[in-house]
Amino acid sequence: MKPTVHDIANLAGVSLSTVDRVLNGRAGVRAPTRKRVQDIIDQLGFVRDPAAVNLAKGRVYTLTFIVPSNDNSFMQALRAEIAEARERGASERVQIVLVTVPAFDAEALGLAIRSAVETGPDGIALVAIDDGHVRAAVSIAQEAGIPVVTLVSDLPGSGRCHFAGIDNEAAGRTAAALIGRFLDGREGSVGIIAGSLGVRDHRERYDGFRQGLGRDFPTLTTLPVIEGLDEPERVHALTARLLADHPDLIGIYSLGAGNRGLIRALAAREAGNPLRVIAHELTPHTRQALADGLIDVILNQDAGHEVRSAIRVLKSRADGQPVIAAQERIRIDIFLKDNLP
Repeated sequence: MKPTVHDIANLAGVSLSTVDRVLNGRAGVRAPTRKRVQDIIDQLGFVRDPAAVNLAKGRVYTLTFIVPSNDNSFMQALRAEIAEARERGASERVQIVLVTVPAFDAEALGLAIRSAVETGPDGIALVAIDDGHVRAAVSIAQEAGIPVVTLVSDLPGSGRCHFAGIDNEAAGRTAAALIGRFLDGREGSVGIIAGSLGVRDHRERYDGFRQGLGRDFPTLTTLPVIEGLDEPERVHALTARLLADHPDLIGIYSLGAGNRGLIRALAAREAGNPLRVIAHELTPHTRQALADGLIDVILNQDAGHEVRSAIRVLKSRADGQPVIAAQERIRIDIFLKDNLP
């Protein structure tokens, strides 16, 4: 059984308030008494529980989340999870401020981080862009003692304390392994649709996919990547052009968002070569496309898990406590129409 402050007080023959003064380094305790209490603390191996202390003090953690404002389904889901966490805030002693910035706008993201630092939150979580503006702003947060967690897209080497997201290179390799097996030795070209290679998660997926396909499936040729900026209308136009310009197209890997546009183009496609399609994120639109056979596989990350993980990590950092790595690992979920939840 863990020792308590009551045990310390009883063994040292002092009041609970005296124990509290010693634990918190406050004045009002004579040196011999302070030493006696500290000796008992050391003998018992007493370790303070920050969560219990904060609960007793009524501490509320203030956290700022900075995410893109674009309307693709995954970012909508991410913002919805943050909103739900904000509603739970009273019971979890968390106050969340949600800030949105234009997608892929590194300067706007950097300014948002700097503005958040000025408010002095206990932590900041953000969807990162690998850019100097963002790295400089994260360094300012670090210098101010404010921990930063990256969501979805990472920014290693920036001073951020944790990444809450999937292994994106592994996701790209997984997509290559699946599409290669589905195509089963056929010869032809595979199109790749990204949001922007300016964000690390898309670039890592792209690199993993090309490496996996080139290594294990030499009969397949990857076409130059096209960037849809996660905008459904742009993705629709680019996909329609891809289908029209490449009659030997037998596979598509959509590694970003904007899949509503991809699905529209696939639905309007005339009969031709059988086409295998892999995309990211299980949304109402991609779920229906799986059921309809327009998409073969969805690689998914749990937005709710990422938000909850960011909150746990930032609270732990604020308390100076270690992070449980296994609890915070975000899985890559693989969905076919046969195993939809």
